[in-house]
Amino acid sequence: MGVSECRSPWAWDDGWARTTSAHSTCPAQLGPTTRKAFVPQNLASAPQPGSTEPSIIRNFCIIAHIDHGKSTLADRMLQLTGVVDARHARAQYLDRMDIERERGITIKSQAVRMPWTVSDGPDTGTTFVLNMIDTPGHVDFTYEVSRSLEACEGAVLLVDAAQGIEAQTLANLYLALEADLDIIPVLNKIDLPSAQPEKYAAEIAHIIGCEPDDVFRVSAKTGEGVEELLNKIVSTVPAPKGNADAPPRALIFDSIYDTYRGVVTYVRVVDGKLSHRDRIKMMSTGAVHEMLEVGVISPEPTKAKEIGV
Repeated sequence: MGVSECRSPWAWDDGWARTTSAHSTCPAQLGPTTRKAFVPQNLASAPQPGSTEPSIIRNFCIIAHIDHGKSTLADRMLQLTGVVDARHARAQYLDRMDIERERGITIKSQAVRMPWTVSDGPDTGTTFVLNMIDTPGHVDFTYEVSRSLEACEGAVLLVDAAQGIEAQTLANLYLALEADLDIIPVLNKIDLPSAQPEKYAAEIAHIIGCEPDDVFRVSAKTGEGVEELLNKIVSTVPAPKGNADAPPRALIFDSIYDTYRGVVTYVRVVDGKLSHRDRIKMMSTGAVHEMLEVGVISPEPTKAKEIGV
């Protein structure tokens, strides 16, 4: 796993972890280009990594056909939850690769931790932790999507209200159903003059077995309906079922190579907790590593003492 002696898995659900192999001599310091992450003031009062009750965690992903607005919806959620403020906001905030920003498409799944205080319903006033993965929509990255689905309990199925159901809409939906995820159907781009929300809501309802009125109507561009969608995610997606007191277990769903950190691995913590300097074993290879750093993505990498279910 990785090509460098310095190995760094980051953990998700409650974060990331940066590790090194047992015999590595690579220093833990970061390179000169590492910049301090912006942390909005309102996040200081949010549930902290490692001390978050599993009952207030919601793990979900956004799945859709290409160009149906996944990244735009993710941007709007980042703004509404206060993770990104207006000064730092930019289009496709979670797309980090140059080719992604150049072509306007998502290639790598991106995970982010967001606090959300429910504004309607029985949980009004309660702050939850939403762990979201923005997935690619192109057919060539189906495996990337399938790995992300395994780290979630729910999925937002996004459909363009002007184009309707497309090939990858169905392909990703079937992947989510195979993973036994709770599906939240959503029509996006309802602000377009060519939008036909009633027509496509009926088609979606027929496919997934719900009522047309159960299909959310939103505009990621204007923000219409997104707050209600966040409330729906809290009420629909089940909390993770991991045992916080059990020996630690985690699922790797993505990894990248960083010039200064080494291999950074994104994981979903299934049971227990992962702490700084813990030693972990990769079950597929038997390799043992020591974690140099752990933390969360919110939306920039933020260190934490420990991460858990």
